[in-house]
This record gives sequence, structure tokens and C-alpha cells, in this order.
Amino acid sequence: MLISAADPVTAPTGGAELGQVIGLSVAATVVTCILLAIAWAHRTHRIDWFDNLGKRLGAQYGEPGWSTIPTMFVASSLIVALLGFMWDVSLHAGRGRDAGPLANPAHYLILYGLFALFVAGMSAIVYPRDGEKPGIAAVRITRHWYAPVSGIFIAACGLYALIGFPLDDVWHRMFGQDVTLWGPTHLMLIGGAGLSTAGIILLNREAEIHMRAQGRAIPTWLKTTLNSVAFGALLIGLSVFQAEFDFGIAQFRMVFAPLMIVAAAGISLVAARLYVGPGAAIGAAIFFLLMRGIISFLVTDVMGEAHHVFPLYLGSAILIELLALSRLKDKPLWFGAVGGLLIGTVGLVIEKLWNDQVFQFAWTRDMWVEGLLMAVPVAIGAGLCGALFSMGLKGQLPHRNVGRVIVTASVLALSAAVANGLYATVPKDESATFALTQVGTPEEPEVTAQVTLSDGVADDDPTWVQITAWQGGGEGVVTDRLRRTGDGTYESTKPVPVGGNWKTLLRVQDGRTLAAVPIFLPADAPLKVGEVPASASFTREFVPEIDILQRERKDDSSPVLWAGANMVVLLCSLAIIIGICVSVSRVARRIEEHEAAGSDRAPTLTS
Repeated sequence: MLISAADPVTAPTGGAELGQVIGLSVAATVVTCILLAIAWAHRTHRIDWFDNLGKRLGAQYGEPGWSTIPTMFVASSLIVALLGFMWDVSLHAGRGRDAGPLANPAHYLILYGLFALFVAGMSAIVYPRDGEKPGIAAVRITRHWYAPVSGIFIAACGLYALIGFPLDDVWHRMFGQDVTLWGPTHLMLIGGAGLSTAGIILLNREAEIHMRAQGRAIPTWLKTTLNSVAFGALLIGLSVFQAEFDFGIAQFRMVFAPLMIVAAAGISLVAARLYVGPGAAIGAAIFFLLMRGIISFLVTDVMGEAHHVFPLYLGSAILIELLALSRLKDKPLWFGAVGGLLIGTVGLVIEKLWNDQVFQFAWTRDMWVEGLLMAVPVAIGAGLCGALFSMGLKGQLPHRNVGRVIVTASVLALSAAVANGLYATVPKDESATFALTQVGTPEEPEVTAQVTLSDGVADDDPTWVQITAWQGGGEGVVTDRLRRTGDGTYESTKPVPVGGNWKTLLRVQDGRTLAAVPIFLPADAPLKVGEVPASASFTREFVPEIDILQRERKDDSSPVLWAGANMVVLLCSLAIIIGICVSVSRVARRIEEHEAAGSDRAPTLTS
């Protein structure tokens, strides 16, 4: 038996076609010029509709236009961008690389979402005129032009995310396509959008203080609801990094899954409960589940793309609500640390129960010790950062040095955990022997497999020994966790496709081992590689998973160029983190100054 690819892959492997690049550049330039013209006309009083729009949106409760317009833009942009992003991941997982940014329909939604995010920040900056100071933490731009500090941060997040799009094309030209969520430029796209949600929470806080100074306030029930939704949006933004695990095609070790869950939960749920009040952590988790459920339904059932699931977070939310019944609620930093510890231990046990029911692969004993050693410090740091965020929103930050130490230590703990998680090995001179049985049809070939691993590849309790097929269309992603039949021997539990454009491989993760063996790979003319056939029986050596999963990557890139490009992305990411820290600190200090002066006592939501 010899199964051949029906159609070779023909999509380009480097950057997009020049015509698409020029088209996008022209469109972006035209839209930018139009927006600049509107901004200039507004600030010089040549138009009044933009000012009237802000007044109408906030008329009921007296909200300022520099807050209502950005909130409207952010709310719409993030929903559209999230749908586009999850659709894009499913398209790449199910169909492989695309022919460029204009050839993928999901990219249009992402582009709109990111551009609208940038416009949201710029509208907050541009809207105030005639010397109006938008909030007590306004930043002076010119003699008579002030902007809310959170608006500047949102615009920076939008710009950071937007420049990831053209840089992604440059990255592909230099290093080949990286069909993975965690490509450096991809992290810019999702990182900027995700962190902007913290900016909108801060912007609404600035607006709330501004309204209170004018004797106006939003009803408590509405304020509580909106803030809970906002922290739910923050939870969504911080959870997007997990998408490859959600789709069952994780290209990194499983220990990253609990790590990312506790990081998102620690920041969002702790901050929500401390700042908003009783029920806010559960409300944020419910909003997360509702929105992700809708997106999953649209992507899978409406668009017919690869299926995905998502974390639960309800267990962690309930733990935080229960902890708030103790006296620790009045000691925010202690509350954050203990809350993070609960999330990183008991919360992960609850998540494991959920994970093992709905996700493709269970969290096995093989990963638990290392996973906890990585997740617990990160969870505590995330809880402390969530507590700092809530304290900043209330104007109750601790001494500057305390905040700096907490943020720096948390970033270092996360960096150490990520570096440890990225370290993976491939067994040298080890192989797998296959006996395949044809169970499909000539048009849609499928096989079952008997697999024998050579000694030293995996122990009796590996994280996974699986066969994965993806990028062949149809179901999108097909995975099969093999059944162990003896020492080093495994067998299929269901058929997997091995024809057409499917990329089918055996994957093994055991401790630090992360390796794979190709079972079937189609011929790829742009890559100038031939077919790897699925014969009836064969033996092949293990190679790094990335060599198969990211077949399009170039191996001849300069190490110096690669390191330099990654360093640029890292520095930009650190700048965004510093940006939110500076913005929160500025707002908090201004609240403290006003309270100390006995004027404009800032409202605080207490439980």
C-alpha cells in the first residue's frame, strides 16, 4: 500500500504577493488621511458632529465624550477581532497557510478590530478641545490640548497590535511562515488587543471621577454590571494565548496550559473582586464563558471550521469570592497572594476535571510536578498584580518601591517559567516503527496504526503519545491519543486521514521530550519538498516537532538576525507592560492627591 497526495500545496511560503501589500498600504493610507482630516476639523471647530456624537452617547448619565466614544469603539472592535482571530486560527489549523492577508476572510475582521482599537485610543486623545482637561490624570500634549492617560495607552496598544500585521509579512519573508499562534509578530497582535481591555477599564475609571466632580454618577447596579463585563473582557483578552491548546494542536509542552490559565485568572478575577465587589469574579467568568461559547458556535457550527473548547474559570472565580468573605479582603496584597495560591492549586484541580472532560488531551501525572512548580509562583504573582490593579483604580497604591518589586518579580517569575517550558529535547537516534492498515477509500484514504517506539523515547506514563492530522480541510484537526498495549507499543483508537493535503504525524511528549515522526506529508512545490508517503510499514527517526508542524519555516536564517528580531518584539512588549503600569500609577496618585486636598473624593466600590 502506498498513499499519495491528491493535490500538492500551492500557497506561497514567504510574504504576501506584492499586489496585496500595495493594496493594503494604499487602503491604510487613505483611511488614515480621512481620520486625520476629521481630527483636524474637530479640533479647529470646522465640524461639530464628532463633538455632538460624544454628547449624545453620554447624555443619559453625563458621561464625557472622550470616554463614551472610545468605549463604543473598543467594545465593537474586540468582539469583531476575537471572532476574526479564532476563525483565523481554525482556518490555519484546518487548511494550512494562506496566500496572503487578503486571501483569508478572517484577516478582514482582525484588521477592522485592530484599526478600530487604535481609533478608540486616538478618539480619546483628540476629543477634548478648548483646553478641556479630560480627568484628573490628563496628560498635556500642547498648550491647550490635554488627553486622558488611559486613552494614550489604548492608542499605544492599538498601534502595537496594528504594526504586527505588516511586520508579520516581513517576518515571513525573512524566516518563512510560522503557522503557530506563538509567532513573535502574532503575539504582538493578540497582546496589544488583550491588554487594551485594561486600558478601557482605566479610562472608565477616569470618566467616573470626572462625572463625580460634576455631581453625576451611573447607577450602582449598572456600574457593577459594566465593570464585571469589562473584567470578563480582560479575562478573554488574556486567555487568547491559549488558543492552540483550545484547538488541540498545541506546539509546545503541556505544562504551558495550566500556566496560562492561572496567569489570566489571577490578574482578572482578583482585580474584579477587589475593585467591583461581591459577585464580580463570578460575573467576569460567566461573561467569558458566554462570549467564548458564542464564538465557538459561530466558528464551528456556522462557518464549519475546526472545533475548539476553552477553560472554565468558574472554580477559580468561586474560590476568590469565598476568600473575600475573610478579613483578607481588607488587605489587598495579602488577598492577591493567597488568592493566586488558591487559583494555582485548588483552582487547577477544578480546571483539570474540566480539561479532562472537554479538551483533546488530559493533564497526566507526567506533567503535574513541573506544572505546579511553574504555575504556582506565576499565579501568586498574577494575583498580586491583580490586587495592585484594583488598588490603583481606587487610588490606594502602596509605596512605589513595593509596586515595582511586585511587578518586576512577577514578570521575572513568568519569564523563568516560560523559558523552562520552552526547553524541550529530542531523543537522539531513536525511532518509531509503524504498521498501517488502510480503512478508508481511494478518494479519502484513512489508516489505523500499530506503533512501536524504540527504547528511551517514553516511559510508562508519558504526557501524550498521539497521532495528529491537520491542515487537510474537512474536519480541520484530527487527533488520536494512542492506546498503550505493552512496553513501547501503541495502537490507534480511530482512523486518521493520510491523503490529499493532510499533514499526519506521530507526536510524543514525555517530560521534556517533545518529538515527532512524520507519517504522511504531501508534496509542497513552493517549499521544493517531495511527498513523505504512508507506506504499509516503515521505520523513521524522531525529529523536533517544529520541523514538521512548521514545515514552512526557513532553516538558513542568520541566528543574529533571528535573535535581533525577537529582541525588538520583546522590548516592544515590555514597553506595553510599562505603559499600563505608568498609566495606573498616574491615575492612582492623582486620586490620592485630590483626597489629601479634601476635594473630589474618589468613589470606591466596597463590598
